[in-house]
Amino acid sequence: MLKPQLLLLDEPASGLNEAEVSIFADILITLQNKGISIVLVEHNMDLVMKIAQDIVVLNFGQKVAQGTPAEISRDPLVVNAYLGEDITEDQYS
Repeated sequence: MLKPQLLLLDEPASGLNEAEVSIFADILITLQNKGISIVLVEHNMDLVMKIAQDIVVLNFGQKVAQGTPAEISRDPLVVNAYLGEDITEDQYS
């Protein structure tokens, strides 16, 4: 328990405000930099895009996309379902 290799998180940003999510993301990045792998289930796409190296997007239990944050941000199904129409291509590059 003192030196975990894997951290599993389910909706950890639920209930956090924008400032708290930013601080939490920095903590997760610090953990990643220490060699801890993170599996994150999360609807806060800003958090996901900031910390994820590889993303799998599910819609009603079905995989609709997989890739890097930059790839996911350009996928039309993901943009329509999760990111909204007004994102820029470079926002998550």
